[in-house]
Amino acid sequence: MAPHQSAPELLTLHALRLMGVAEPAAVARRFGLDRREVDDLLLDFEAYGWVYRAQFAGTGGWTLTEAGKAEDQRVLAAELAACGGRDEVLRVHADFRPLNAHFQEAVTRWQVRPLPGDDLASNDHTDHRWDDRVMDALTVLGRRLIPLDTALTEVLTRFAGYQQRYAAAMVRVHRGEPGWVDGIGIDSCHTVWFQLHEDLLATLGIERGTDG
Repeated sequence: MAPHQSAPELLTLHALRLMGVAEPAAVARRFGLDRREVDDLLLDFEAYGWVYRAQFAGTGGWTLTEAGKAEDQRVLAAELAACGGRDEVLRVHADFRPLNAHFQEAVTRWQVRPLPGDDLASNDHTDHRWDDRVMDALTVLGRRLIPLDTALTEVLTRFAGYQQRYAAAMVRVHRGEPGWVDGIGIDSCHTVWFQLHEDLLATLGIERGTDG
C-alpha cells in the first residue's frame, strides 16, 4: 500500500500543534505547503475557533486553541484509521521510547557538567573530551532515527524529514555551534526531537508525559 498523503488542511493545523507558535511562512515551510493557501486556511481556522494570534515579548504568531487541538486530534485519528497504520506507528513509538530516554540524558550532559561541590554546574563547553562524548552519543541517536523515520514515512508521508533535519543540526554542532544541540527558535536537535515525539504522541492520541 502506498504511503498516505495528508491534506493541506490537516497539515496546516498539525504544523501549529508541532511548532507551538508560528507565522504563516513557517507553517507553510514545515510541510512544503503553498503560502497563500496557508494564509486562507488560518483565517478559516480562526473563524472556526481553532487558532488565534498570540504575542510573546514582542514576537508572535498563530497557535492552537483547545478546540483546535481537539480538532487536530480528531483528524489525526481519522487519518490513521483510514490508512490502517496504527499498528506500525505503535511499533515505532515503542522503539522510540528508549531512544527518547537516552536523548534526554545526552542533552542534560550537554547542559550540565558536574564540578567538585556543584553537581549541577552549567557546561561551559571548555571540556572538549566531555562534549565530544556527548556529541558521539547524539550522533549515534541520529543514526538510530533512520529506520524509524523510514518506517513512519512508509505509513504517512508527513513524517518525512525528521532524521535529515536532525543530521543537519548535528553538522552545525560539529562545526562548533553548540546552540544547535538544544537551541530554541532554530531547528536544533532538541527542536527536531521534540517535534518527532509530539508527532508520535498526537498521531496515537497519547498525552505527553503518560507514555513512560
